[in-house]
Amino acid sequence: MKKRLVVLTGAGMSAESGLRTFRDADGLWEGYNVMDVATPEAWQADPVLVQKFYNERRKQVLQAKPNTAHLTLAKLEDDFDVRIITQNIDDLHERAGSTQITHLHGIITYSQSDSGSQFTLSNKRR
Repeated sequence: MKKRLVVLTGAGMSAESGLRTFRDADGLWEGYNVMDVATPEAWQADPVLVQKFYNERRKQVLQAKPNTAHLTLAKLEDDFDVRIITQNIDDLHERAGSTQITHLHGIITYSQSDSGSQFTLSNKRR
């Protein structure tokens, strides 16, 4: 039986892959008021702006590649029962080969309509 290893990751993990964080000086909120793009009220008031904001994020995530840290965590599964808990909304842990990931804030390439329907964007690089 492998020993369990629990890893917590956040924005710095994917920043090395070129994804901007939300809170850095040049972060994702730069140029946007969070209340205008990241609330149910924003969606009701201006769904086009909200979609534009998140489509830009999705494009960046799909273009990003797992970095050495993502790949190293995946490799640890050879010797450990690795459980990753991440605040990140990208799928770079999955693309690196990790198999047990909990996303605290969801995954940006999984979308849900305001009627509750879900769908997944395909990543053609997989």
